[in-house]
Amino acid sequence: VQLQASGGGLVQAGASLRLSCAASGTTISSYNMGWFRQAPGKEREFVAAIRRSGGYTYYADSVKGRFTISKDNAKNTVSLQMNSLEPEDTAVYYCAADRGIILSSLRRADAWDNWGQGTKVTVSS
Repeated sequence: VQLQASGGGLVQAGASLRLSCAASGTTISSYNMGWFRQAPGKEREFVAAIRRSGGYTYYADSVKGRFTISKDNAKNTVSLQMNSLEPEDTAVYYCAADRGIILSSLRRADAWDNWGQGTKVTVSS
C-alpha cells in the first residue's frame, strides 16, 4: 500500500486543520491506520489509530478530545481532524498502515509496516 499525506500548513494556536492520507495500490479496508508525528529533535510519537473495521479508535493523551481520526474505506482515505491546535502540536505528521498490528503495539512506530511521506504542521502562538 502506498500512502500520501496532505493537509498540513501554518496556523495560529486555537485553529483547526484536517489532514488526509490517501492510499493506493490496495484497499485500506483490511488495514489498521494510524497517525504519528515527529517534532524537530524528537522521536516519532503516536498520535491516533483506528482499527481496520473503523469501530475502535485510540489517541495519545496529549490529543484526546481535540483530534479525531476517521477512515473512509470507500474513498480509501484516513483523516485526522485537529481542533484547538497548540504550538506543541507542531511537527511533521505521518500516516501509517498495517494489516496485523496488535493492540499492544499500536503506539509503537516500529510496529507499523507502511508509511507515507509526512506533512508539516506548524502552530504559531
